[in-house]
Amino acid sequence: MENPLQYFSELTDPRVERTREHLLEEILLITIAAVLSGADSWNEIEDYGHAKQAWLQSFLTLPGGIPSHDTFNRVFSRLDPDELERCFLHWVRAIAKMTAGEVVAIDGKSLRGSGAGGKAMVHMVSAWASRNNLVLGQRRVDEHSNEITAIPKLLDVLELSGTIVTIDAIGCQKPVAQRILDKQAHYILAVKENQTHLRTDILDSFRMLPCAAVATEVDGGHGRVETRICSALSDLSLLEHAADWPGLKSLVRIQSERYHKTSGTSERETRYYISSLGPDAAQLNSAIRQHWAIENKLHWALDVAFGEDASRKRAGNAAQNFSLITRIALNLLKQNKSSKLGMKGKRLKAGWDNAYLLHLLGI
Repeated sequence: MENPLQYFSELTDPRVERTREHLLEEILLITIAAVLSGADSWNEIEDYGHAKQAWLQSFLTLPGGIPSHDTFNRVFSRLDPDELERCFLHWVRAIAKMTAGEVVAIDGKSLRGSGAGGKAMVHMVSAWASRNNLVLGQRRVDEHSNEITAIPKLLDVLELSGTIVTIDAIGCQKPVAQRILDKQAHYILAVKENQTHLRTDILDSFRMLPCAAVATEVDGGHGRVETRICSALSDLSLLEHAADWPGLKSLVRIQSERYHKTSGTSERETRYYISSLGPDAAQLNSAIRQHWAIENKLHWALDVAFGEDASRKRAGNAAQNFSLITRIALNLLKQNKSSKLGMKGKRLKAGWDNAYLLHLLGI
Protein backbone atom coordinates (compact mmCIF):
# COMPACT_ATOMS: atom_id res chain seq x y z
CA MET A 1 0.00 0.00 0.00
CA GLU A 2 1.27 3.43 -0.97
CA ASN A 3 1.84 5.95 1.84
CA PRO A 4 -1.21 8.25 1.62
CA LEU A 5 0.53 11.15 3.38
CA GLN A 6 2.52 12.09 0.29
CA TYR A 7 -0.78 13.15 -1.31
CA PHE A 8 -1.54 15.51 1.58
CA SER A 9 1.82 17.30 1.59
CA GLU A 10 0.43 20.40 -0.17
CA LEU A 11 -2.35 21.01 2.38
CA THR A 12 -2.60 24.64 3.48
CA ASP A 13 -1.82 24.97 7.18
CA PRO A 14 -4.65 27.04 8.71
CA ARG A 15 -2.56 28.15 11.69
CA VAL A 16 -0.68 31.43 12.10
CA GLU A 17 3.00 30.64 11.56
CA ARG A 18 4.14 31.86 14.97
CA THR A 19 1.69 29.48 16.67
CA ARG A 20 2.86 26.37 14.82
CA GLU A 21 4.43 24.31 17.57
CA HIS A 22 3.72 21.06 15.72
CA LEU A 23 4.15 20.12 12.05
CA LEU A 24 0.90 19.71 10.12
CA GLU A 25 2.04 16.53 8.36
CA GLU A 26 2.95 14.99 11.73
CA ILE A 27 -0.44 15.93 13.20
CA LEU A 28 -2.04 14.15 10.23
CA LEU A 29 0.14 11.06 10.57
CA ILE A 30 -0.40 10.73 14.33
CA THR A 31 -4.15 11.12 13.78
CA ILE A 32 -4.33 8.47 11.04
CA ALA A 33 -2.08 6.10 13.03
CA ALA A 34 -4.19 6.59 16.15
CA VAL A 35 -7.48 6.03 14.30
CA LEU A 36 -6.05 2.90 12.65
CA SER A 37 -5.14 1.73 16.16
CA GLY A 38 -8.60 2.21 17.65
CA ALA A 39 -8.74 5.87 18.73
CA ASP A 40 -12.02 7.66 18.01
CA SER A 41 -11.76 10.97 19.90
CA TRP A 42 -9.26 13.81 20.23
CA ASN A 43 -8.44 12.74 23.81
CA GLU A 44 -7.79 9.17 22.68
CA ILE A 45 -5.55 10.42 19.85
CA GLU A 46 -3.51 12.44 22.35
CA ASP A 47 -3.29 9.45 24.72
CA TYR A 48 -2.17 7.25 21.82
CA GLY A 49 0.55 9.78 20.95
CA HIS A 50 1.92 9.80 24.48
CA ALA A 51 1.82 6.01 24.73
CA LYS A 52 3.72 5.66 21.44
CA GLN A 53 5.90 8.77 21.70
CA ALA A 54 9.24 6.94 21.85
CA TRP A 55 8.34 4.88 18.79
CA LEU A 56 6.92 7.87 16.88
CA GLN A 57 10.16 9.80 17.50
CA SER A 58 12.04 7.11 15.59
CA PHE A 59 10.62 8.53 12.33
CA LEU A 60 8.99 11.87 13.25
CA THR A 61 10.67 15.05 14.49
CA LEU A 62 7.95 16.05 17.02
CA PRO A 63 9.45 19.51 17.66
CA GLY A 64 6.74 20.31 20.21
CA GLY A 65 6.25 16.81 21.52
CA ILE A 66 2.81 15.21 21.23
CA PRO A 67 0.05 17.72 20.38
CA SER A 68 -2.74 18.15 22.93
CA HIS A 69 -6.29 17.06 22.22
CA ASP A 70 -7.19 20.76 21.91
CA THR A 71 -4.55 21.16 19.19
CA PHE A 72 -5.89 18.19 17.21
CA ASN A 73 -9.42 19.60 17.52
CA ARG A 74 -8.36 23.14 16.57
CA VAL A 75 -6.38 22.03 13.50
CA PHE A 76 -9.08 19.76 12.10
CA SER A 77 -11.83 22.26 12.79
CA ARG A 78 -9.95 24.85 10.68
CA LEU A 79 -8.58 22.72 7.82
CA ASP A 80 -10.26 23.44 4.49
CA PRO A 81 -12.46 20.36 3.91
CA ASP A 82 -12.55 20.87 0.13
CA GLU A 83 -8.77 20.91 -0.02
CA LEU A 84 -8.55 17.84 2.23
CA GLU A 85 -11.03 15.99 0.02
CA ARG A 86 -9.07 16.89 -3.14
CA CYS A 87 -5.96 15.35 -1.58
CA PHE A 88 -8.00 12.26 -0.70
CA LEU A 89 -9.24 11.97 -4.29
CA HIS A 90 -5.68 12.14 -5.66
CA TRP A 91 -4.63 9.33 -3.33
CA VAL A 92 -7.62 7.11 -4.18
CA ARG A 93 -7.06 7.59 -7.91
CA ALA A 94 -3.49 6.37 -7.44
CA ILE A 95 -4.52 3.15 -5.68
CA ALA A 96 -7.88 2.29 -7.30
CA LYS A 97 -7.74 0.00 -10.32
CA MET A 98 -11.22 0.46 -11.76
CA THR A 99 -12.31 -2.29 -14.12
CA ALA A 100 -15.11 -2.34 -16.67
CA GLY A 101 -18.46 -3.09 -15.09
CA GLU A 102 -17.41 -2.24 -11.54
CA VAL A 103 -20.36 -1.05 -9.48
CA VAL A 104 -19.94 2.36 -7.84
CA ALA A 105 -22.67 2.84 -5.24
CA ILE A 106 -23.56 6.36 -4.11
CA ASP A 107 -25.46 6.94 -0.89
CA GLY A 108 -25.70 9.36 2.02
CA LYS A 109 -25.07 9.04 5.75
CA SER A 110 -25.66 11.45 8.62
CA LEU A 111 -23.00 11.97 11.31
CA ARG A 112 -25.56 11.84 14.10
CA GLY A 113 -23.27 12.99 16.88
CA SER A 114 -22.42 16.20 15.00
CA GLY A 115 -25.84 17.74 15.67
CA ALA A 116 -26.59 19.32 19.04
CA GLY A 117 -27.81 22.57 20.54
CA GLY A 118 -29.80 23.49 17.46
CA LYS A 119 -26.89 22.70 15.12
CA ALA A 120 -27.85 20.57 12.11
CA MET A 121 -26.21 17.17 11.70
CA VAL A 122 -23.48 16.91 9.09
CA HIS A 123 -24.67 14.70 6.22
CA MET A 124 -22.15 13.19 3.82
CA VAL A 125 -22.69 11.53 0.43
CA SER A 126 -20.08 8.87 -0.36
CA ALA A 127 -19.12 6.78 -3.39
CA TRP A 128 -18.13 3.15 -2.78
CA ALA A 129 -16.34 0.94 -5.34
CA SER A 130 -17.66 -2.57 -4.72
CA ARG A 131 -14.87 -4.55 -6.40
CA ASN A 132 -12.04 -2.36 -5.10
CA ASN A 133 -13.53 -2.20 -1.58
CA LEU A 134 -12.72 1.51 -1.48
CA VAL A 135 -14.33 4.81 -0.61
CA LEU A 136 -13.75 6.78 -3.81
CA GLY A 137 -14.86 10.18 -2.53
CA GLN A 138 -17.38 12.09 -0.50
CA ARG A 139 -19.23 15.41 -0.49
CA ARG A 140 -20.98 17.23 2.31
CA VAL A 141 -24.65 18.06 1.83
CA ASP A 142 -25.11 21.80 2.29
CA GLU A 143 -27.33 22.95 5.14
CA HIS A 144 -30.95 23.59 4.11
CA SER A 145 -30.36 21.31 1.12
CA ASN A 146 -30.39 17.57 0.40
CA GLU A 147 -28.47 14.90 -1.50
CA ILE A 148 -29.85 16.09 -4.86
CA THR A 149 -27.37 18.99 -4.80
CA ALA A 150 -24.42 17.00 -3.43
CA ILE A 151 -24.62 13.99 -5.78
CA PRO A 152 -23.80 15.93 -9.00
CA LYS A 153 -20.83 17.60 -7.28
CA LEU A 154 -19.52 14.22 -6.19
CA LEU A 155 -19.99 12.72 -9.65
CA ASP A 156 -18.03 15.61 -11.18
CA VAL A 157 -14.83 14.73 -9.29
CA LEU A 158 -14.90 10.94 -9.66
CA GLU A 159 -13.19 8.79 -12.30
CA LEU A 160 -16.07 6.59 -13.49
CA SER A 161 -15.29 5.49 -17.03
CA GLY A 162 -16.64 1.99 -17.71
CA THR A 163 -18.36 1.63 -14.32
CA ILE A 164 -22.00 1.14 -13.35
CA VAL A 165 -23.23 3.86 -10.99
CA THR A 166 -26.10 2.90 -8.68
CA ILE A 167 -28.05 5.49 -6.69
CA ASP A 168 -31.16 5.32 -4.51
CA ALA A 169 -34.39 7.11 -5.46
CA ILE A 170 -33.22 10.59 -4.46
CA GLY A 171 -30.71 10.44 -7.33
CA CYS A 172 -33.34 9.50 -9.90
CA GLN A 173 -33.03 12.80 -11.76
CA LYS A 174 -32.44 13.50 -15.45
CA PRO A 175 -29.40 15.78 -14.84
CA VAL A 176 -27.84 13.04 -12.68
CA ALA A 177 -28.37 10.46 -15.44
CA GLN A 178 -26.75 12.81 -17.97
CA ARG A 179 -23.76 13.48 -15.70
CA ILE A 180 -23.12 9.76 -15.35
CA LEU A 181 -23.28 9.26 -19.11
CA ASP A 182 -20.91 12.21 -19.58
CA LYS A 183 -18.45 10.31 -17.38
CA GLN A 184 -18.58 7.39 -19.86
CA ALA A 185 -20.40 5.27 -17.27
CA HIS A 186 -23.79 3.53 -17.03
CA TYR A 187 -26.48 4.17 -14.45
CA ILE A 188 -29.06 2.19 -12.48
CA LEU A 189 -31.39 4.54 -10.60
CA ALA A 190 -34.05 3.42 -8.11
CA VAL A 191 -37.58 4.67 -8.79
CA LYS A 192 -39.91 5.31 -5.86
CA GLU A 193 -42.79 7.63 -5.02
CA ASN A 194 -40.64 10.70 -5.64
CA GLN A 195 -41.14 9.99 -9.37
CA THR A 196 -44.90 9.34 -9.31
CA HIS A 197 -45.63 9.43 -13.05
CA LEU A 198 -42.50 7.49 -13.99
CA ARG A 199 -43.23 4.82 -11.40
CA THR A 200 -46.84 4.49 -12.62
CA ASP A 201 -45.67 4.09 -16.21
CA ILE A 202 -43.16 1.44 -15.14
CA LEU A 203 -45.83 -0.50 -13.22
CA ASP A 204 -48.08 -0.37 -16.29
CA SER A 205 -45.20 -1.53 -18.50
CA PHE A 206 -44.52 -4.64 -16.41
CA ARG A 207 -48.24 -5.40 -16.25
CA MET A 208 -48.89 -5.07 -19.97
CA LEU A 209 -45.64 -5.82 -21.84
CA PRO A 210 -43.57 -9.01 -22.16
CA CYS A 211 -40.23 -9.05 -20.34
CA ALA A 212 -37.08 -9.15 -22.44
CA ALA A 213 -35.19 -11.16 -19.81
CA VAL A 214 -35.66 -12.72 -16.37
CA ALA A 215 -32.99 -13.96 -13.95
CA THR A 216 -33.45 -15.70 -10.59
CA GLU A 217 -30.93 -15.85 -7.76
CA VAL A 218 -31.27 -17.81 -4.51
CA ASP A 219 -28.93 -17.62 -1.54
CA GLY A 220 -29.08 -18.33 2.15
CA GLY A 221 -27.32 -17.67 5.43
CA HIS A 222 -27.97 -16.59 9.00
CA GLY A 223 -31.13 -18.67 9.17
CA ARG A 224 -32.83 -17.28 6.09
CA VAL A 225 -33.20 -17.97 2.38
CA GLU A 226 -33.60 -15.09 -0.09
CA THR A 227 -34.96 -15.44 -3.61
CA ARG A 228 -34.52 -12.53 -6.01
CA ILE A 229 -36.22 -12.43 -9.40
CA CYS A 230 -35.01 -9.70 -11.74
CA SER A 231 -37.16 -8.87 -14.76
CA ALA A 232 -36.02 -6.43 -17.44
CA LEU A 233 -37.96 -4.61 -20.15
CA SER A 234 -36.53 -2.93 -23.23
CA ASP A 235 -39.92 -1.74 -24.54
CA LEU A 236 -40.29 1.88 -23.36
CA SER A 237 -43.46 2.59 -25.35
CA LEU A 238 -45.67 3.10 -22.27
CA LEU A 239 -43.34 5.69 -20.71
CA GLU A 240 -44.87 9.07 -21.44
CA HIS A 241 -41.55 10.94 -21.48
CA ALA A 242 -39.03 8.15 -22.14
CA ALA A 243 -37.01 10.33 -24.54
CA ASP A 244 -36.40 12.87 -21.76
CA TRP A 245 -34.30 10.35 -19.83
CA PRO A 246 -30.75 10.42 -21.23
CA GLY A 247 -29.54 7.05 -22.46
CA LEU A 248 -32.48 5.10 -20.99
CA LYS A 249 -32.52 1.53 -22.33
CA SER A 250 -34.26 -0.68 -19.80
CA LEU A 251 -36.78 -0.86 -16.99
CA VAL A 252 -36.01 -3.19 -14.09
CA ARG A 253 -38.14 -4.95 -11.50
CA ILE A 254 -36.67 -6.81 -8.51
CA GLN A 255 -39.05 -9.14 -6.66
CA SER A 256 -37.46 -10.46 -3.49
CA GLU A 257 -38.70 -12.92 -0.91
CA ARG A 258 -36.84 -13.53 2.33
CA TYR A 259 -37.84 -16.71 4.18
CA HIS A 260 -36.91 -17.00 7.87
CA LYS A 261 -36.34 -20.64 8.81
CA THR A 262 -36.79 -20.25 12.56
CA SER A 263 -40.13 -18.44 12.43
CA GLY A 264 -41.38 -19.89 9.16
CA THR A 265 -42.34 -16.38 7.99
CA SER A 266 -41.59 -14.60 4.73
CA GLU A 267 -41.04 -10.98 3.73
CA ARG A 268 -41.78 -9.85 0.19
CA GLU A 269 -40.70 -6.65 -1.55
CA THR A 270 -40.82 -5.29 -5.08
CA ARG A 271 -38.51 -2.51 -6.26
CA TYR A 272 -38.20 -0.71 -9.60
CA TYR A 273 -35.27 0.88 -11.45
CA ILE A 274 -34.34 2.56 -14.71
CA SER A 275 -31.01 1.91 -16.43
CA SER A 276 -28.84 2.92 -19.35
CA LEU A 277 -27.76 -0.74 -19.60
CA GLY A 278 -29.49 -3.15 -21.93
CA PRO A 279 -32.02 -5.66 -20.55
CA ASP A 280 -29.49 -8.21 -19.25
CA ALA A 281 -31.39 -9.39 -16.17
CA ALA A 282 -28.47 -11.27 -14.59
CA GLN A 283 -26.13 -8.28 -14.90
CA LEU A 284 -28.76 -5.86 -13.58
CA ASN A 285 -29.61 -8.16 -10.67
CA SER A 286 -25.94 -8.46 -9.70
CA ALA A 287 -25.28 -4.72 -9.94
CA ILE A 288 -28.35 -3.79 -7.87
CA ARG A 289 -27.38 -6.29 -5.20
CA GLN A 290 -23.86 -4.89 -5.07
CA HIS A 291 -25.30 -1.43 -4.35
CA TRP A 292 -26.09 -2.52 -0.81
CA ALA A 293 -22.40 -3.08 -0.12
CA ILE A 294 -22.21 0.64 0.67
CA GLU A 295 -24.51 -0.04 3.64
CA ASN A 296 -22.86 -3.28 4.78
CA LYS A 297 -19.20 -2.55 4.08
CA LEU A 298 -19.05 1.23 4.54
CA HIS A 299 -21.84 2.69 6.67
CA TRP A 300 -22.07 -0.31 8.99
CA ALA A 301 -18.29 -0.45 9.41
CA LEU A 302 -18.11 3.29 10.16
CA ASP A 303 -20.72 2.97 12.90
CA VAL A 304 -19.73 -0.38 14.42
CA ALA A 305 -15.93 -0.43 13.98
CA PHE A 306 -15.28 3.34 14.13
CA GLY A 307 -18.20 4.55 16.28
CA GLU A 308 -18.96 7.35 13.82
CA ASP A 309 -22.56 7.87 14.97
CA ALA A 310 -21.37 8.32 18.56
CA SER A 311 -18.75 10.93 17.62
CA ARG A 312 -19.37 14.37 19.17
CA LYS A 313 -17.05 16.45 16.99
CA ARG A 314 -18.88 19.69 16.28
CA ALA A 315 -16.39 22.58 16.15
CA GLY A 316 -15.96 24.20 12.73
CA ASN A 317 -15.08 21.64 10.05
CA ALA A 318 -14.01 18.98 12.56
CA ALA A 319 -16.86 16.52 11.92
CA GLN A 320 -16.48 16.66 8.13
CA ASN A 321 -12.69 16.45 8.20
CA PHE A 322 -12.59 13.65 10.75
CA SER A 323 -15.10 11.69 8.66
CA LEU A 324 -12.50 11.77 5.88
CA ILE A 325 -9.79 10.53 8.26
CA THR A 326 -11.98 7.54 9.18
CA ARG A 327 -12.47 6.80 5.48
CA ILE A 328 -8.71 6.94 4.92
CA ALA A 329 -8.30 4.44 7.76
CA LEU A 330 -11.10 2.27 6.39
CA ASN A 331 -9.51 2.21 2.92
CA LEU A 332 -6.12 1.27 4.37
CA LEU A 333 -7.63 -1.54 6.45
CA LYS A 334 -9.82 -2.84 3.60
CA GLN A 335 -6.87 -2.91 1.18
CA ASN A 336 -4.64 -4.84 3.57
CA LYS A 337 -4.76 -8.58 2.84
CA SER A 338 -2.01 -9.72 5.24
CA SER A 339 -4.52 -10.29 8.04
CA LYS A 340 -7.85 -12.14 7.92
CA LEU A 341 -9.15 -10.31 10.98
CA GLY A 342 -12.29 -8.19 10.82
CA MET A 343 -12.18 -4.40 10.89
CA LYS A 344 -12.18 -4.16 14.69
CA GLY A 345 -9.55 -6.90 14.99
CA LYS A 346 -7.28 -5.15 12.49
CA ARG A 347 -7.52 -1.91 14.49
CA LEU A 348 -6.54 -3.78 17.66
CA LYS A 349 -3.61 -5.40 15.85
CA ALA A 350 -2.47 -2.01 14.54
CA GLY A 351 -2.44 -0.71 18.11
CA TRP A 352 -0.41 -3.66 19.38
CA ASP A 353 1.91 -4.33 16.43
CA ASN A 354 4.01 -1.37 15.24
CA ALA A 355 5.31 -3.30 12.22
CA TYR A 356 1.75 -4.04 11.09
CA LEU A 357 0.79 -0.39 11.53
CA LEU A 358 3.75 0.77 9.44
CA HIS A 359 2.75 -1.77 6.79
CA LEU A 360 -0.77 -0.30 6.75
CA LEU A 361 0.62 3.20 6.39
CA GLY A 362 3.01 2.21 3.62
CA ILE A 363 6.00 3.53 5.60
